[in-house]
Amino acid sequence: MDTTILATEIAGKVIADTSFWVALVGFAGVILGACITVAGNLLLHWFQDRPRQELDKVRKKLLEQMLRDTRFKEYWRKIATLSRVVGADEETTKRLLIELGARSSEKDDGLWGLLEYHPLDKLDQ
Repeated sequence: MDTTILATEIAGKVIADTSFWVALVGFAGVILGACITVAGNLLLHWFQDRPRQELDKVRKKLLEQMLRDTRFKEYWRKIATLSRVVGADEETTKRLLIELGARSSEKDDGLWGLLEYHPLDKLDQ
């Protein structure tokens, strides 16, 4: 066998083997880069959203105290009062109330109460 042909065949195999490993390392780099990007975005979102979550937690605690206050007739409270006390707009207050397990009165009077005191099967008085 001619040494030039043998050298050419060996070089071809080395190049093919090298190309495979280069492609494999490149693919692994793409996967690793994508994972790092996703993890970075999740971490960034968590850090950006954390202050709002802490504020919502404090607001929900205050809303729950207000809705459990026994000095008010049947534990119903006006949405305007609830919003004003927690320092949020009505939409944010409604979202927090629903997360707390509260509901609005069936009448269109802007009153809210906890579901445990005002279950849906009990008609509003």
